[in-house]
Amino acid sequence: MNINDLYLIYQQYPLISTDSRNIIPKSIFFALKGESFDGNKYAFEALDKGAAYAVVDDVKVNHPKCFLVENVLNTLQELANYHRKHLNTKVIGITGTNGKTTTKELTLATLSKKFKTIATKGNLNNHIGVPLTLLSVPVDTEMAIIEMGANHIGEIAQLCSIAEPDLGIINNIGKAHLEGFGSFEGVVTAKTEMYRYLNNKENGIIFYNANNPLLVSEVAKVSCQKIGFGDAAKTEIYGEIVEVNPTLVCKIYCKGSERIVKTHLTGSYNLENILAAITIAMYVGVAFADACEAIAEYVPQNNRSQIVEKSFNTVLCDYYNANPVSVEAAIRNFAILKTGKREKKIVILGEMKELGKYSLEEHTKIVNLLSEMKFSEVYLVGNSFIETAKQVNFKTFENTNALVDYICQNPIKDAMVLVKGSRAMKLELTVDVL
Repeated sequence: MNINDLYLIYQQYPLISTDSRNIIPKSIFFALKGESFDGNKYAFEALDKGAAYAVVDDVKVNHPKCFLVENVLNTLQELANYHRKHLNTKVIGITGTNGKTTTKELTLATLSKKFKTIATKGNLNNHIGVPLTLLSVPVDTEMAIIEMGANHIGEIAQLCSIAEPDLGIINNIGKAHLEGFGSFEGVVTAKTEMYRYLNNKENGIIFYNANNPLLVSEVAKVSCQKIGFGDAAKTEIYGEIVEVNPTLVCKIYCKGSERIVKTHLTGSYNLENILAAITIAMYVGVAFADACEAIAEYVPQNNRSQIVEKSFNTVLCDYYNANPVSVEAAIRNFAILKTGKREKKIVILGEMKELGKYSLEEHTKIVNLLSEMKFSEVYLVGNSFIETAKQVNFKTFENTNALVDYICQNPIKDAMVLVKGSRAMKLELTVDVL
């Protein structure tokens, strides 16, 4: 079956399923493979549960409603790109080490003030997630915001070739996934693949933080249109922090106008995410006042920069992801917050994953930073922290379950608590006992 024929089927059944346990009725089931599973084995089950058709790459799977292809994943990606080419939709690509999901959500909020907009849901930002996101875009969508993640060189370039963004932004470039990228230089090479794609695309446009020296240096290497923000001396849109107590209040300046924006976000580091969203929105035609209003209305729900008031404690939930840059930013921001009605400040950190040979060095830096602060208590979770925190008076735990048991026996009360760590640490379990 060629991609045009498959696309005709997709137009009749524009829903995609990849998990036979959760089949969407009248969808097309793509029998993807993984390290420990083979979707081909579940094609018949998917059809029995209501899938209209299945796409398989095992010749032994023979059924009138099964389409045999050479490679299911490649076909999914090809179909997504084919759909992209048939959309009259402006596509915005977002990548970066930190803040890309928050920027995506803020951009969605601002663009939705004027346009029919869709954005990546959850963490569907990889070689499977991006195609699934594209295939969920209705043909009448005006704006599509596609988040792109990577942990190896070449992946952003591949995702750009699938999504074909018209506009793009790299939030920042920091030390993350060093194990996969090999070095910080590898991270830079990988993330800036988006710049190089947009430079080669007709009318490609790059948005960038003009206060970030690395990004300024990288955008200087390309010749396409570049729109900066954040630098009062050089850009039309910039901002300043009014207070962070604990939510961020900022003043945004735009072409002679200014507005105070009271957000529901914690962390001064979110100012650059806010400026990015407003800059993109205004470029495509959203009014400054409407963009600021959207930022003020946005309430985080994804365990990023989210405040949860518990019976005995105030919890700053930021445990969706962690790397050296984001952890340091979170700690420094937490240090300057006023506790309000709470008496103590307590830090709970989970170890940072995928740092490879840099793990010991980066965890040591975080422990040293914590040692300089005057927090009431520090709880560190994971073997990397156990190894690096031997000389300090911090409580360490092998895993989150051990920490939960400890808190149950030694309850934390009347504290503001920062919870930060890699998603794999499952630190959300601690919030239930705080």
